[in-house]
Amino acid sequence: MDARYVFAVRFRLDPDASGVTLEPREFETRLYRRADPPGEEGWQFFRDNLWRGDIGDERYFRKLTSEALGVPVTSVEYRAFETDEEYYDALKAEIGDDLAAFKADSVSEVVSKYLGSSVEVQR
Repeated sequence: MDARYVFAVRFRLDPDASGVTLEPREFETRLYRRADPPGEEGWQFFRDNLWRGDIGDERYFRKLTSEALGVPVTSVEYRAFETDEEYYDALKAEIGDDLAAFKADSVSEVVSKYLGSSVEVQR
């Protein structure tokens, strides 16, 4: 059972040493965050941070990402939720057990509401 969130991250390097310059100063990379198992602490990361397939509070998320990476982050964009079938089935079951917490009538509504169309199920 495996899943992860994928983000495009742009960050800047600012040399501390005198006479040192960089070209370019900004870089883009992929950041992968492991999805916590459904039902365990942190499993609702998508609910707390995403909305309709985008980051809900980009400024806050950029700050968290900058702290995690130790560099100034200029932008973070959510790209995908990659999951295997076992994890996805467990996630949907956990969501279905508490639809009221998501203010939704169905599991598919919850998935769409937070992850948009970015779910990629690996077989």
